[in-house]
Amino acid sequence: MQKPSDNLVETIYAELRLRLQRSDVSPSDRLVDTEIAGRYGVSRVPAREALLRLVAEGYLVGTTRGFALRQLSLEDIADLFEMRRQLEPRAAANAARDMTPDIEAELTDAMTRIEAALADGDLRVLMDANVDFRNAWLNAVRNRHMADTVARFMNYFQSVRLDSFTDKDMLKQYIDGLSRIHAAFVARDPVRIAEYMTLYMFAAEQAFLAVRQRQLTESETARPSRRKKDKQGR
Repeated sequence: MQKPSDNLVETIYAELRLRLQRSDVSPSDRLVDTEIAGRYGVSRVPAREALLRLVAEGYLVGTTRGFALRQLSLEDIADLFEMRRQLEPRAAANAARDMTPDIEAELTDAMTRIEAALADGDLRVLMDANVDFRNAWLNAVRNRHMADTVARFMNYFQSVRLDSFTDKDMLKQYIDGLSRIHAAFVARDPVRIAEYMTLYMFAAEQAFLAVRQRQLTESETARPSRRKKDKQGR
């Protein structure tokens, strides 16, 4: 039997996870249990339990000022993509095989919004539509353990995904690859979708490695300046 607090934890967890999926939390943000509890009008306990669940699943890490996005190393990115390539092409092939008209309509609607957002230069709408596209095809995967595992691996990249969408060359690779994937889903072609998904992930891995390398370089460059300011402040 579920306790009322269990429902609160699940609600807060689900909404926080959706915020992470949609990149509403930046690497510099801190999620504080008391602030989240206040936002939901609940005690600190369910808010903290929801946050700790996200820590256990690898999305967040604890800091002295709350919880933050997990920062990936270059090795983390390479290792995670190796795992994704073992799962996603097979999951996508199964989704193409079991695609329903309703899910196809969701995919096409998301793809239309992605293209419109790209034309308008609206990064926020683009990010939201990208998540909707991904969630739509995952809903066609009958093996829910596989779908949930794929979704978790995808969500680990939120700290670098947003920056990858600001690069024009990377954005072109993204839209070209996604267009092929969408066409293969509509054609219900498991073989083509597995091939396109594999190629898409190789391109995404290179893009994310480049973004993370740039982030690390910028962080190292900024560090001496911060130290100098700290000394002057003393």
